[in-house]
Amino acid sequence: MTYKIKKTDEEWKAELKAKGAEPLAFEVTRHAATERPYSGRFEGHHAAGTYRCICCDKPLFDSSTKFDSGCGWPSYFAPIDETAVATRADGSLWMQRTEVLCADCGAHLGHVFEDGPVPTGLRYCMNSASLNFKPK
Repeated sequence: MTYKIKKTDEEWKAELKAKGAEPLAFEVTRHAATERPYSGRFEGHHAAGTYRCICCDKPLFDSSTKFDSGCGWPSYFAPIDETAVATRADGSLWMQRTEVLCADCGAHLGHVFEDGPVPTGLRYCMNSASLNFKPK
């Protein structure tokens, strides 16, 4: 995939540090690490607003689509619009999943599963470390 925003690992590290992102943010967004379940700052977060990419600030999910999935990570049933995220097949960890990335900078956000609520039936299971929040 080609992304609009391209930076080196060193540039991403510096930018995330300048934003005050948690230390895990770089490993999650740039190397597809995963935070421990129930450890992320947005897992139980319920304020009204927009969840944005921690790397490039692209709006990704509206709080109205967030739901408690019980999986230990923030979950949403739809992205903010069809241009917000990109997906690709992920065959790591001996299973087949669909990885979710920021459509602008390619940051790893999490995975999407087909066990979510109506109206989409999807569960976008995201890492809090990949997100920032802008209240309404």
